[in-house]
Amino acid sequence: MAKILILIGGHLCTAPRPQKEAEALANAGHDVTVGGFWFDPGLVERDRLIMVNKKWRFAPIIDFQPSQKFNNLVVRLQGRLAREKFQRFGSFSPELLGYGAKAMLKVALKTRADLTIIHSEAGLWVGNQLLNRGFRVGVDFEDWFSEDLLPEAQIVRPITQLKRLESRLAKECSYCLTTSHALAEALAKAYNAPKPAVIYNVFPWEERSQIDHQKRDRQNPNIPSVHWFSQTIGPGRGLETLFQALPQITIPLEIHLRGTYPESSRQWLEKLIPDEWCDRLFIHPTVANSELLSRIAEHDIGLALECNHITSRNLTVTNKLFQYLQAGLAVIASDTIGQQEIFTEFPHIGQLIPSESPKALVQALEDLLSTPEKLAKAKLSALQATQKKLNFEYQIEQILHIASKAMNLTNTQIYV
Repeated sequence: MAKILILIGGHLCTAPRPQKEAEALANAGHDVTVGGFWFDPGLVERDRLIMVNKKWRFAPIIDFQPSQKFNNLVVRLQGRLAREKFQRFGSFSPELLGYGAKAMLKVALKTRADLTIIHSEAGLWVGNQLLNRGFRVGVDFEDWFSEDLLPEAQIVRPITQLKRLESRLAKECSYCLTTSHALAEALAKAYNAPKPAVIYNVFPWEERSQIDHQKRDRQNPNIPSVHWFSQTIGPGRGLETLFQALPQITIPLEIHLRGTYPESSRQWLEKLIPDEWCDRLFIHPTVANSELLSRIAEHDIGLALECNHITSRNLTVTNKLFQYLQAGLAVIASDTIGQQEIFTEFPHIGQLIPSESPKALVQALEDLLSTPEKLAKAKLSALQATQKKLNFEYQIEQILHIASKAMNLTNTQIYV
């Protein structure tokens, strides 16, 4: 049995990929702890529910809930000072990469794990510091952090330093994962490194047994229903394409959006909704992880309208596409390179359309909804693809093999 520490940048309930990784490693007999951060009291309760009867643990590194005013004040001040120093003098500090980077390193050094796996941007710095001290480090490039922003946003980000941190981890970590073959090949080429192992953002097939078969979202069961999901409802996630398409849709249907809905997004979104759609477009808050699959499964079509002009988003395959498939929905997806990868192997799960094309979205919706046989075939194909290959059970052995290899390469002495 090995001691494994998994480091994430936030709440456990918003990090499904590390959850599944922890589950696989703990079920294989390893002593697994996930370290993250707490911000929101509601999400803290979801984190606690996830941990019931688990063989692994979640430990908050810092509690940033509103009641913890001192933690909030100190860390936010550190972040602000770090940004000012970078913008004025180009001076890099780990606080630029996220809250609590130094606290994350302190926990890792104290834990002295046989393998520390990092998942967040701040974790890139932590991983490099651990390598300096002789620790075994793993990295999961859930995102290509240095390529996950629009050009105008990169101006105020430490892109050069991020690339340096990513490059070393890609070259030196034998436990190195990412989310698609397209992203793996791009990382390997960019950093002249071995190709990371590909673990898709898929979910356990056995979770389908927990679907409650209730209709809590849908208002009119006699018309089709379309679902879109993200952690946050806001611009830059494909909703612009959907709202531009609404006036051209002629088939009666409901549209359901699910995600955190801040006031800034409310002001942006409500202006885009045509009056004739106000009684057929519904916005739902996030739900507990145990309920999400049930709510998705209520619907008929899932939308994965990712943009292709941000490199990381173009190359990855997001959680939502696999959640739709797991729920048995047909999928309409934009033709990012990552999503093309899935449709090439499973072409009958729905329709692939040009990114940011409202006209193509309308055509895809009406094509599926005007032909019930075609919609039924796509939904069946989604389930078959999930059961055959696009499930987490299919990937467990690969994760265990890579972890075992990483922890047995050498007997390097760990020092602090």
